[in-house]
Order: sequence, then structure tokens, then C-alpha cells
Amino acid sequence: MTRWFPALAFISLLCAQPQQVRVLTYNIHHGEGTDARIDLERIAAVIRSADPDVVAIQEVDVRNTRSGGVDQALEISKLAGMHVLFGKTINYRGGFYGNAVLSRWPMNGFVNHEMPFTPGREKRGIIESVPHAEFHFLATHLDTGETDRLLAAGRLHEIVVERPDGWPMIIAGDLNAAPGSATMRSLLQDWTSAAMEEPLLTFPAGTPARQIDFVLFRPANRWRVIEARVLEESIASDHRPLLAVPELLPAEAPSARAKLRLPRP
Repeated sequence: MTRWFPALAFISLLCAQPQQVRVLTYNIHHGEGTDARIDLERIAAVIRSADPDVVAIQEVDVRNTRSGGVDQALEISKLAGMHVLFGKTINYRGGFYGNAVLSRWPMNGFVNHEMPFTPGREKRGIIESVPHAEFHFLATHLDTGETDRLLAAGRLHEIVVERPDGWPMIIAGDLNAAPGSATMRSLLQDWTSAAMEEPLLTFPAGTPARQIDFVLFRPANRWRVIEARVLEESIASDHRPLLAVPELLPAEAPSARAKLRLPRP
């Protein structure tokens, strides 16, 4: 269930000049690498190497016993020198587990959307944040099963419909779906992938054979992809990070302002 709060964020829909946004998505496997070591400094070093503006992080432990009680979202943000928001999806081993967003800019609004799910499956969520006056940034980690992924795709469509027409948005994360799957076909009715020409293989980290991590954006006429690539990092996690650099183009319509009832973090 989405929680709305009374705080208002006033967002301009017009950017005067094209602006590139460096977007990284990284499933960090609670900081545990393929060498079975939990090393958050190593994760942060990978993030810093990409010089991102915004980062979607999945499989983040916060104060649970598996990871020694560390608030991984906060620790990685400090090590990377970025602002952070954490979105819990489940309670886990005395603490929490979920997604996080890192941003070069302070974030001016935040909602942790709960996803519909099949009883017995893991609960999932989508962070919607306002890291910049020109766009919203969403981060998620979808289920391994197609049924629940399609439920999540339906909720994402609802979020899109709830926003003003033409609102610039980016979503990044581990979608657990292959190009051409039913999930991706559903998502691409609303979104455009930064990797349209050929798959960018992200999993498993050692010898990537599949793309299941994506950066998507909308509307298509407001963005142009400058770069999309997988970082050559095979040890720090069981996924490789995906970097995309979409460029936000000026709006064709006159400048408009809209109210969003997103709470301040």
C-alpha cells in the first residue's frame, strides 16, 4: 500500500538544457561477494568508480544479525559520499531488508510503495524518490516468479497513471526478468530500456549469461541514451552493476509546475 503524506514537493517539468544523468543499478547481495566476504568498502568503491548521480541498490541489510547489525544503507552512503534513502520490504533476522537509493543531490520526497504479491512469496517494494527537480527516480527488486513480477508491473503502471502526463521518470533495479519475457513486454508498454539493441549481461557476476538488471525511463521523447554498459566487477557481489547515462531533453510544452504529495525524507 502506498503511504501519502501532506508534505508538498513543487517540481518543475521543464529543463532549459539537456542534462545527462548517470544511473547505476546494483544488486549488492547484502555486501557479500563471490569470495563469501561481506565488504561494504568494496561495494562503495565499485559505486564510486562509476561516478553516478543516482544509484538503485537491492538486497540491502539494515541492522540484522546476518550482517552484524550494520545499517548497510547508511554505511554505503557514507563510504560513497552520497545521500541515502532506505525502503524496507521485509523484517529479517532482528532487523530489516530491502532497497536503497543513493543520490548525489539531497532528496526532496519519498514514498516506499508496497507491491501486490502471492501469499507465501517474498514481499517486494518500490522506492519512489525526488532526487532532482526534473525527474523522479524509482528503485526496485522484483520477484523471481513471473506471476508476482506481472503483479508488480501492474502496480508500476498505476504509479505512472497517477503522475502528470509526460512526467520524466527513471526506474532501475534487479527485475529478475529476461529481455522478451512477459514481464518486460508489460513494462515496456510504459517504459523504454536503456539497453534496447542487445542484452547487457549482469548475472551471474563471475561469467554473466543473462541480463536481469535494467534501467528504464519514460516518456521516451524526453530522454536520449548516451551510454549503457556493465561494469567489469566480478567479485564484490553476485551481480555486476549496470550503468546507464540517459540525457533528459527540454520539454516541448511551456514550463509547468505540479504538486506531488510525497513526504520529505
